[in-house]
Amino acid sequence: MNNKLGESHMHGKIKLFSGTGCEALADEISRYLNVPLSGRTISQFANENIFVQLHESIRGQDVFLIQTTSSPVNYNVMEMLIFLDALRRASPDRITVVVPYLAYGRSDKKDQPRVPITARLLADMITIAGADRYITLDLHADQIQGFFSIPGDVLTAFPLLSDYLRKKELQDAVVIAADLGFAKKARDFAEELNMRLALVEKRRVAVNTEALTLVGDVEGKDVIIVDDELDTGGTMVNAVEMARKHGARDIYLCFAHPILSPPAAERLRALDVKEVITTNSVPIPPEKQQPRLKVASVAPLLGEVIWRVHDGCSVGEVFDHYHKYR
Repeated sequence: MNNKLGESHMHGKIKLFSGTGCEALADEISRYLNVPLSGRTISQFANENIFVQLHESIRGQDVFLIQTTSSPVNYNVMEMLIFLDALRRASPDRITVVVPYLAYGRSDKKDQPRVPITARLLADMITIAGADRYITLDLHADQIQGFFSIPGDVLTAFPLLSDYLRKKELQDAVVIAADLGFAKKARDFAEELNMRLALVEKRRVAVNTEALTLVGDVEGKDVIIVDDELDTGGTMVNAVEMARKHGARDIYLCFAHPILSPPAAERLRALDVKEVITTNSVPIPPEKQQPRLKVASVAPLLGEVIWRVHDGCSVGEVFDHYHKYR
């Protein structure tokens, strides 16, 4: 990585800011880049209004705001928008918002009468608030990229997860897509690990899911069940039960975003699985952690992309960069 991030570039010097949504991750990114986080005050008045103030001038600089939009979702979203407005009014040259987890990804289409497309609304609000670019990880639906009218980089954490699993040297293992909507990405993941792919077919009844069948052979094999995120854990529970029913041996769960809404943590503790592998795109509080939970940091990935965006380098090459060292 270039060590001259403090020098002037096309968009001025780099300035890193962090919201309160993922302060530990922002600190890791800061250390990776060897660029300090700029000072700011974020507070909430008695009437729940959010206040943001910058501690230094950013006029003419290249600004990156790091803020995830996990729980408390609506607070973190509103804080991000207010922070973007504060940045915009301080006259930087460019603002890039770095959102490791983008909320409302499931609301990407009208699948019922008289419902919103909230993912589009959020993309519009980010733009109107002042962002010139965005960086995010593993969107729930790829078409959300088209909701933004500003350029952006949608990254994936799965090369980091595949590197971790590759070191286990699993023999004759199978990757299982926890649901058909993730089948294409699961196929790419399986190819990366040189494994075969199986699929769980499910249907959703109200807020619950029901696994119907498993397409593929897992009998006597280790399996890796993959999805983009784990929310309440119902989909993963169904997939594990289906894999066990069909004779799977050791089971690994693998997902990019550990949302872990109740009762996910309790469900994971009760599951008969070898490991639960995820990232720190969303902070995991102590009460939701467990010994089988393995967390890969996305800080080097996001830090590398921030540097490349700032320096005008190719972002696509970043994955080749990571694969060189596996």
